Amino acid sequence: MRVLLVEDERRLADLVKSGLADEGFAVDVAHDGAEGLWLAGEHDYDAIVLDVMLPRLNGYAVCRRLRDDGNWTPIMILTAKDGEYDEAEALDTGADDFLSKPFSYVVLLARLRALVRRGKAARPVALTVGDLVVDPAGLRCRRGEADIVLTPKEFAVLHALARRPGEVVSKADLLAQAWDFAYDGDPSIIEVYISALRRKIDAPFGRTSLVTVRGAGYRLES
Repeated sequence: MRVLLVEDERRLADLVKSGLADEGFAVDVAHDGAEGLWLAGEHDYDAIVLDVMLPRLNGYAVCRRLRDDGNWTPIMILTAKDGEYDEAEALDTGADDFLSKPFSYVVLLARLRALVRRGKAARPVALTVGDLVVDPAGLRCRRGEADIVLTPKEFAVLHALARRPGEVVSKADLLAQAWDFAYDGDPSIIEVYISALRRKIDAPFGRTSLVTVRGAGYRLES
């Protein structure tokens, strides 16, 4: 099993590499994010152990770029911070697991083995409607080469529409997919998010792809 370890603390990197080698892993080591990104793109690894605080390119950025490039090698992020927001950021950038420093080597080994057993996960399919791309894996959206920043709820509404391009999607369907079943507020809240989406995905690009079908719902056109 071949593992890439990206860690700038050389003493820690040497200790982890030595321990993993004793367990039968072949370990390549990079000491900065740029080198780690290059190695991950050049070689086929069973897993990547990636520190967050790295020179040149931090671990979150390395993970995000790998996922954007379609590299779905299992990634465990090591963070010196122990907090729910740091853990959430690790997962949101595409990591499969995280471990806070200082960590138990026994736990690291067990979780690394679990990642290797799990193998590479298939990337959720990005939805394309014309030149509009809606990527559920990274919760990202772009029009052509231009990234579009959406709130989580705006993304949920757009994703529901992009799953049925060219079809009319009712307010009831949008509510069912973007809100939980217990939502009993005003259905006109959908109109607020449709307006916000038009300002972001259409207006700056001179497009009118998000169409209102009176009395029926909304349609996303290419």
